[in-house]
Amino acid sequence: MQIRNIMEEVVQQNLPRVLQMYPACCTCEKCQQDILLLALNNLPPKYISTQRGDVYTRLKLTEIQDDVKLIEEIAKGVEIVMRNPRHKE
Repeated sequence: MQIRNIMEEVVQQNLPRVLQMYPACCTCEKCQQDILLLALNNLPPKYISTQRGDVYTRLKLTEIQDDVKLIEEIAKGVEIVMRNPRHKE
């Protein structure tokens, strides 16, 4: 297994759930990527290199305070992108 930041996958998996709370937000690929990057820059990376580490980290991220922080950072990214989209209308 290669070294990877599991936080990327977790944020990508939760992005649709947060976007549902913001129906006015553009969901084009560029806006979603910007939201993802903003959230990841404000969340601590969680690097893994084994299947066991993957399972442990995912379980740890389901704790309420970690889940709240994750959703909060994605929501902050959504609000920033809604105010400042980088794509053309």
